[in-house]
Amino acid sequence: MENQECGQSIDDIKSAKRMRGRHVVKSGNVYMQSSGALMNIAETALVDANDWWPEHITESAWLEHTPFAAWLMPALQPKLLVELGTHRAVSYMAFCQANAKLPIPAKCFAVDTWQGDEHAGRYSESIFQEVQNLNRPYGNFSTLLRSSFEDALVKFEDRSIDLLHIDGFHTYEAVSNDFYSWLPKMSQRGIVLFHDTEVRSKDFGVWRLWSEVSKKYPHFHFKHGFGLGVLGVGTSQSPQMRSLCDLVSEEKKYDEVRSVFSSRGKQVTARYQEMSEASAERRWWTPFYQSLKTTWRAAAPASVREMAFKIRKKMD
Repeated sequence: MENQECGQSIDDIKSAKRMRGRHVVKSGNVYMQSSGALMNIAETALVDANDWWPEHITESAWLEHTPFAAWLMPALQPKLLVELGTHRAVSYMAFCQANAKLPIPAKCFAVDTWQGDEHAGRYSESIFQEVQNLNRPYGNFSTLLRSSFEDALVKFEDRSIDLLHIDGFHTYEAVSNDFYSWLPKMSQRGIVLFHDTEVRSKDFGVWRLWSEVSKKYPHFHFKHGFGLGVLGVGTSQSPQMRSLCDLVSEEKKYDEVRSVFSSRGKQVTARYQEMSEASAERRWWTPFYQSLKTTWRAAAPASVREMAFKIRKKMD
């Protein structure tokens, strides 16, 4: 584990050496610290997440699940991925980012009207334009379908979808209709993701559907990031997905795995908060600085301005 590998920095090696008394699982250039029990899980379920840090970070309730998306794509290696409800595309871009690194990338489709709803709010055309720009690097395998979920059904054959992410309107009736309408489209390796399984405010009802379907299928459930349900609806799951779902019966290991992904997710959220604070500071400081600079230029004596110019030039 201490030998330098391709793409592994000296800092990474030193960091690994400092982790005395702990098992370390390599994840791209990032190390997952774990107890002995979690190391055993990693050998069967937690395969290399391969650079889990997302490139697209913006305001989203899905931010904390982007590390799981990075793990899920190589673990499942889907041939066809469909996302119902994309909005700013945090989840979809995380899938695409991981998908681009697969030996045979999946065909990916994002289905959304990009008009918003009562839960997400209504939003302008600029949101869709932003997603279009984000999607361009993945255009060889990714398609944006500007459509209702119902109208998009006919575009996919039965038993063809390996990974379906449902994140549309969150009432019990709406999410139930989405799930059962698209269920015939799922392949034998099919996995369905449900977001917001932990939200019980207003008329959110994903938690209610999850409580029903999780009794019928193998599953895994994350409580962080407003909740994410992983449902194995296919009868022929990959070894990694079977191992993940089997952890539900082993409470200690189950909690350890959830803790790893929760910790990674919180790091992404912390980074977003740092970016937001820096952006807010720039928005406050820039006009103030410009005003101050203009005033100073007009008021300061020529000799002082010349001296300041020389000092700044030396600093540059």
